[in-house]
Amino acid sequence: MPRTAKPVLWHIPISHYSEKARWALAHKGVEHERRAVPGGLHMAVALALTRGKQKTFPVLELDGARIGDSTAIIAALERRFPESPLYPEDEAERRRALELEEWFGEELGSHIRLWAWHEITRDRERLEELTAMQVPAAAGRGRRLASAGARSFVNLRYGVKSEEAAELARRKVVAALDRVESELGGDYLVGERFTVADLTAAALLYPIVMPPEGPRLPQGPDALERFRAQFQGRRAYRWIEDTYRRHRRGTVEAAGPGEVRAG
Repeated sequence: MPRTAKPVLWHIPISHYSEKARWALAHKGVEHERRAVPGGLHMAVALALTRGKQKTFPVLELDGARIGDSTAIIAALERRFPESPLYPEDEAERRRALELEEWFGEELGSHIRLWAWHEITRDRERLEELTAMQVPAAAGRGRRLASAGARSFVNLRYGVKSEEAAELARRKVVAALDRVESELGGDYLVGERFTVADLTAAALLYPIVMPPEGPRLPQGPDALERFRAQFQGRRAYRWIEDTYRRHRRGTVEAAGPGEVRAG
C-alpha cells in the first residue's frame, strides 16, 4: 500500500478491542476508512491480511504495513501521528500508563467478552437481534441459522457455555472497576491528562456502561442488564461515562459488513 494511501481499519463494530483502535484514530483525528466483516469470517480475513500473524480484528493498514492487535495499533499511531499523544511525555507516567494498558487488556478484555456472550447466547431472541446487526441480509430461517452459527462459533472460540468461566469473568469485571477507582487520583488514571490508560479502560468497559458515544447494541438479556445496573452508582461507572463524553470524538454506529467509512 502506498505511503500516501488513507489508513484502513478492519474491525468488528461491536468489539471493545476494535473500539479501542477506533477511539485512538478519532483522538488523533486520523482520516481513515473502516471495513467490517461478519464475526467468524473475520478470522480468515485477519489471517489473510497479516499473512498468518493475526487471527482476529482489529487490523490497521498503515503506510504499507498491516498491524494487528489494538495495543500495537496505538503504538504505530503514536509513531506515525505524534500529535494529540496518548503516551505521557514523563518517563515514569508513560511506564505506568503502558502498564495499565496491559493490565486491562490481559485482566479484563477477554473476560468481559466471555461474560457478555455467555448471557447473550442463552437468550435466543437477543442473539438473533445481535446477529441481524452483523448479517443484515439474514431473515426468517436464515436469521435463525445465522444466530445458531454465531452461538456455536463463540462457544468453540471462547468457551462461553462454561458457568465456571462466566463466574470468573464476572469477578474480573468487578476487579477492573475496582482497579479504575483505586487508580483515579482526579479525572485521569495517570497524571493530569487523557492517556492510553484511560482510553483502554473506558473502551474495554464500554459494555458495562453503554455510553451514547460508543458502539450501539440492542438491549441485552435480563441477567446481563441486571448485572450492569448494579454498578450505576459507582465512581468507575460515572468515570467511564464522563471519559466518553469528554474525549470520544464523534459516535460509532453499528454498521453492517462491508462498511466503508471515513473519519
